Amino acid sequence: MLPTAARLAAARVTLFTRANCGLCDTAKLTVTKLHKRRPFDYTELDIQLPSNKPWKDVYDFDVPVLHVQSVQSDASLSDPKKLFHRWTEQEMETLIDEAENKQ
Repeated sequence: MLPTAARLAAARVTLFTRANCGLCDTAKLTVTKLHKRRPFDYTELDIQLPSNKPWKDVYDFDVPVLHVQSVQSDASLSDPKKLFHRWTEQEMETLIDEAENKQ
């Protein structure tokens, strides 16, 4: 049996976003395009939800923000690589490569 794409993913990608944010909508499209052709674990966090208040305190005026880190790394011990506001599919893929230690 062949492994699924999710099991092959070696990078964890988190998009910090909010409602009514045009840059966030563009960022989601960029993430979706890359995710269609390359596996990675993906999570989207709305910083306006009460449960995400710690992230709102950090990124309130910076969304969208993208965190990329290795799946193997402990999230609390590893500083994620970050992109802010606007980024291309290529810039995102470069960070994923770095997180997967492919470079």
